[in-house]
Formats: sequence, C-alpha cells, structure tokens
Amino acid sequence: MLPAFGLQAVLTHWEFAPVVTVAVVAAAAAYLWGVWRVARRHPARPWPWWRTALFLGGLGVVVLATEAGVGVYDDVLFWDHMVQHLMLLMVAPPMLVAAQPVTLLLHASRNPVHTWAKRAVRSRVAAFLTWPAFGLAAYAATIVGTHLTGLTHEILINQTSHNAEHVLYLVVGYLFFLPLLGHEPIRWRLSYPMRLLVLALAMPIDTFTGLILGYAGRGYVVTVGPRPPGSPGPVQDVHWAGAAMWVGGDAIMFAYMMIVVWMWARDERADSLGLGWLEAARRSRFDDLVAGQPAAAAVAGTGDEGRPDATGEPRAVASRGGIDDDEHLAAYNAYLAQLNRPTPQAGRPER
Repeated sequence: MLPAFGLQAVLTHWEFAPVVTVAVVAAAAAYLWGVWRVARRHPARPWPWWRTALFLGGLGVVVLATEAGVGVYDDVLFWDHMVQHLMLLMVAPPMLVAAQPVTLLLHASRNPVHTWAKRAVRSRVAAFLTWPAFGLAAYAATIVGTHLTGLTHEILINQTSHNAEHVLYLVVGYLFFLPLLGHEPIRWRLSYPMRLLVLALAMPIDTFTGLILGYAGRGYVVTVGPRPPGSPGPVQDVHWAGAAMWVGGDAIMFAYMMIVVWMWARDERADSLGLGWLEAARRSRFDDLVAGQPAAAAVAGTGDEGRPDATGEPRAVASRGGIDDDEHLAAYNAYLAQLNRPTPQAGRPER
C-alpha cells in the first residue's frame, strides 16, 4: 500500500519507466544537437534560448506526469489520474509546440534530411493532421472517450493501454495546439479571432466531462488496488476528478486564450509601428525581385538540391510560396551579380 498522498510523497516516490526515459533523453539530445548545429552554421543568429528551455521543460512535465509521484498514484487515485491527463494533454504539448522543433530541424539539417522534412511538412497527411477542425474533433473524442466510456476502467487495469493513453494525449495535444499557438511551417494560418474561437469551443468539452464526473454515482468507480491512507472515498474521488477536469481544464484553456490575445496585441502593435507593412512589402516584392534569376532556376530545375555547393552546404530546395531563406538567398545573390555586370558601351556589341 502506498503512503498517504502529499507533496512529500509526490517528490520522493518515483517509478522508473524505461521507455519514457529513453524517449525523453533521445528527444532532448536531438533537440540540443539541432541547437548546436544552428549556432555553428549561423553564429550571428543562434537558436533562442527560451525555446530550448520550453522544450526541455515540456519533456520535464512528461517525466513528472509519468515517473514521479503523480504517475505512481494514478492507478489508485482517480483525481490524481485526471491531473496527470491535464499535464500530458494541456501543459506539455503547448510547451513543445512553442519550442518549434520542426523549424529547428529545417534549420539544422542538411539534405537529404532537409528535403524529406520539407516534403513531410507539406504533405497532404500533415495538412490533414494539423487541420484545426481535426484537432478539435480529436481533442473532444479523446477527452470523452477516455473518461466517460468503458475504456476508463480498461485503461487502469491494462498497463499497455495505460501507456498508449499517455502517448495519445501527447500526440492529440500537440496536433490541437499546433495551429493555435505555434509558428511552424504548416499549411494552416489561422487568424487570431479563429484561434480564440477554437479554444472557446474546446472549453465546453472539459466542462461537460467534469460535470458528468462531478455528479457520478456509486456505479462509477474506476480505480484499482488498495487506496492510500487518508484518501477520499471512491465516489468522492471521482467527484474530485471531475472538479479537476472542469476547473483545471477551463482555467488552463482560458490562460491560453489570454496568450493568444497577447500575441494578437503584439502583432497589432507591430502593424501600427509600420513593421507589419514593411514585412508585407518585403514578402510581396522580394518574390518579384528574384523571380526567374539564373541561380534560382538552376537550383529548382537541375535536381541538384542534395549536392553541396562550393561552401560545403547543401543547395537550396525550391518551395511553393512563402519565404525560404536558403532559396531566396541564392536568388538574391544571383540578382546582385546581374546588377554588377558591366554594361556594354553604345555602338559596341556585347561579347
């Protein structure tokens, strides 16, 4: 029997999970490798330290939710099980989204990995998985399906299903928050009012699930194993879990809505200072300026995307729309070279 639940028990009782540990260490190592690569290739523009901190913090939340006391008590206390769900679905994924691991991969990798990553991000499968409507539907199905159906008890008594549930929460949370809080090079670019609308539509899902659990009767008992000393009764445990989902879930979602409002205000302030107009002008005119330049055409049409150039770096990969730093840098250099060509004097044919 576990001791009474408390802060000391949460911090001192750990349950080693080899799969989680290996996955977290591998993800942290890969991300730090990308940060090192960017700092080496672009010393004047290193990867922001706060994005690295967010990524490592998100991985830390996963460890705390699965291997610390929260994960140890999740089989015997349903309200603790609900707190674990909130950590895996609504806390860790937004931190990973804000860390922009896909953008880091594109900046740090060379061909063929760079090309494969671009194709994967622009594929139809990625466009569907990052579709906000799909993310909202997956979020609703995950919340309701794992708390208000027969899967709840099955997950608690089957360790494989329990581990699969953890992975499901992380994946669904990442896909849901990616188009709302992220800046990855995906297809969907939602306006800020639409982001607020999607977050507002997700709040009733947490409220509905919390209310159902908060008024559940004696027939809804899902925990297994001996209950720790001083823990609430089985029915009260379920009611506390409903309160955690209702109050905690809505509070976290409201906090993300405030973050979106802050992002909106920041962009509006940039527009009012003229930065938004300058950025729009740069994007609209730069494509026209470098369109059709020999370097860009050579890169896009000769199939040499994966071959290194004179500097040892892989050649740029042509993109459809948007600003691609490598591609446009090559085209802009070709444009400057064309401007510096000597103009033939009048009356003399150009050699």
